[in-house]
Parts: sequence; C-alpha cells; structure tokens
Amino acid sequence: MTGQVVPRARSLAARIDAATPAHRDRAVDALRALAIAGVILGHWLVTALVVTSGRTGHALHDESPLAAMPALTPVSWVFQTLAIFFLVGGYAAARSFHGGYRSWLRQRLVRLSRPVLVLAAVWAPVAAGLYLSGAVSGADLHTILTLVLDPLWFLGVYAVLTALTPLAVALVRRFGVLAAAFPLVVVATADAVRFDLGGPSWVGWVNVVAGWMVPYLLGIAWARGAFPGRRGPALMLAGGTAATAALVLWAGYPASMVGVNGAAISNLNPPTLAVVTFGIAQAGLALLLREPLARWMRRPLAWAAVATVNLSAMTLFLWHQTAFLAVTAAGLAIGRLPGLHTAPETGAWVAERLAWLPVFAVALAALWLVFRHAERAPRRPAARDGRGSMVPGALPCGPASGSAPGRLGPPGRGGSAR
Repeated sequence: MTGQVVPRARSLAARIDAATPAHRDRAVDALRALAIAGVILGHWLVTALVVTSGRTGHALHDESPLAAMPALTPVSWVFQTLAIFFLVGGYAAARSFHGGYRSWLRQRLVRLSRPVLVLAAVWAPVAAGLYLSGAVSGADLHTILTLVLDPLWFLGVYAVLTALTPLAVALVRRFGVLAAAFPLVVVATADAVRFDLGGPSWVGWVNVVAGWMVPYLLGIAWARGAFPGRRGPALMLAGGTAATAALVLWAGYPASMVGVNGAAISNLNPPTLAVVTFGIAQAGLALLLREPLARWMRRPLAWAAVATVNLSAMTLFLWHQTAFLAVTAAGLAIGRLPGLHTAPETGAWVAERLAWLPVFAVALAALWLVFRHAERAPRRPAARDGRGSMVPGALPCGPASGSAPGRLGPPGRGGSAR
C-alpha cells in the first residue's frame, strides 16, 4: 500500500494540473503560498508561551526569542511577508473587478468572513469554558486569545483596501506606478509628526491603511502591465533596501520588521516608513521571482501543493495559532518541555523549537481537515475527467483567487510604533 502513495500523488497532481484554467497566473498563487508559509513558520518560530510557577500557580507569558537574541533579527526579514500579501491582493482585485461593485465586494467579503465566523463559533465556547471552569486565569486567557485573534486585524485592513479598489484602480490608471507615492508620502508625514515634531502618537494609525495601500497599489499597477521587464522591479528592490537600511542605521527605526516583546518601538504597531520601504523591496523581489516561479509551477506536483494551499489559505491562516496552542496545551500534560514551554533565551531553544515544527504542522493538518470547507462556497456539481472520476482540487476562476491570508507578528507587541 505504501508503494502506491507516490503514484497516486502524481496522478492526483496531474488531474489538478489538468483542471486548472490555462489563463490562471500560477506565479501569483505561488507567491501567495510562499507568503502563507512565511507567516506560519514565522509565528511558530518567534512566539513562545513560557510557563512559569509562582505562589498562585502556573502562568503563561508570551515571549519572543528576538528580545533575548537580537542576532536573530534577520529572521524577521524573511518571515515578515505582509507586503507580498497586499501586492498579490491588489493584483487579484484589479484582475477580477470589472464593474458591478456591490456584488463584487459582497462576494469577496463573504469569502473572508465565512471562515472567521467559524473560528469565532469554536473559540467563543472554548474560551468561556476555560474561564468558567477555572482551568485558566483571566490573564492567561487574555494571552491565549491574543494569539488566536490578534492576526485578524489583517482581514480588517484587507477589507478596507478591497472596498477602496475602484478608487485605487482609478488612481493607478491616472498616475501609473507613481500612484503608490501618495500613500508613501502620507506615511512619511505621519512618522515625521509623531517622531520628529513631537506630535501625538495616534497620528501613526493613519499608516494602517496608507502603509499597506502602497503594495496594494503596486499590485494593481502590476495587473495593468506596469512591470513588463526586470528593470522596474530591480529598482524597487534596490531602492527599498537602501531606504530601509538608511532608516534603520541613521533615523532610529528598529532593525526588526516585526514587533519585539519589551521594545519601546515597533515597526508594525502601526506601520512605519521603514516597514513600508521594506515592503517595496519585497514587492520588487517578488516581481523578479515571477518568471522562475512560473517555470516551477509547470511541475504538476509543485502546482498541486500550491493550489491546495491557496484553496485553504484562510483555514491555514486562521487556525495555525490554534494548532500551536493545542500542542502547547497537550505538552503540559507531560511536563515543562524544552522549546515549547521554556524561555527563548539561548541557541539551544532555537534548535528545540525547530524540532517542534513538524508537530505543529501535524496539528494544523488535523485542523485543516476539519475546517477547510468553511472558506469555500457551496459546491456546484463537480466536473468529471475522461474516465468518469471526480476531478479534485477545483480552483477558483480568474487569474488568482481573492483570498488574503496572513501576517507575521502580533501588532500589539513591542509598545508604541516605529
């Protein structure tokens, strides 16, 4: 039976490949899948639920290895993939919007909200049961729910940008790629007011929409053919990298592109100019990778994996922290396990945490099996292949699906914002 696994996998991959519309831009889906993997692995690597004991019993504390080991800061450059999501989101929105604004917006928001409602329906009674039974304290429950629900801020921002798509498309139609300069100036101005002119910190919250509007507009420009060659993306990569380095080295912005526990400033809470210029560099790199990814996606097995991830993007995004918490809670039944419940203070912890990643993945796979149908609309009669068999892995129509998963690093970490 084991010997049949590989042939069956290849057969399934070939059928998914054959069922994919020829006009679908597989490189876009590959970028989204890579970004999802970055979010999940990033959260699992930089989040530690440390169990401590005291007079009142055990307590949970959310800690980050980046606080104790600054040398790990480059990890945040790899796994903070927010700009990629908004770049792909802008591309998909521009390719799918052809008028009929209300019905178009309703369809996209319903797809986002349906799995969120399922998550809430599960966690509301679980949280109430944990608290009322005395299994966890109020403080511990707050820590748990923060990990589970905090990433949902992304969906709110994405919904706002989606609603603004007609205006964003009109802006790109008028100014081309330079349309992204308008929100970039807003971010720079907000940072100058709150950091250099002593203005109120709340001014920075305008950056939550303006900051992520930059890659969203770049995605729309991409959909409209703004980057036919490699020169533009290369300039974005080089310019974004140079600007980010300058802001970190000479303007006092943190080097970490995610929030760090205990830090006075965070690049994500709300977004700063540094994280936006970093996002421009990421967008440039993503555009440069488009052709290699397109070639890679011609392989049926690679495309089948990417297609599966995209079909379940919201499920993976919404439930990956629950998988982490489930493993953490189950481990407590055994004891205080290294790399799972211990403080992330040494290189040994990093090695121990890496060993836990496959366990988290198994837990997420189990949750995926249970909840993956929540993000899909009711199925129409399935197509059949030439042999009369059901064709699995039906893909959403269009150049790229409209789902929008993910972010890395709860924005509430790290204090105020820079």
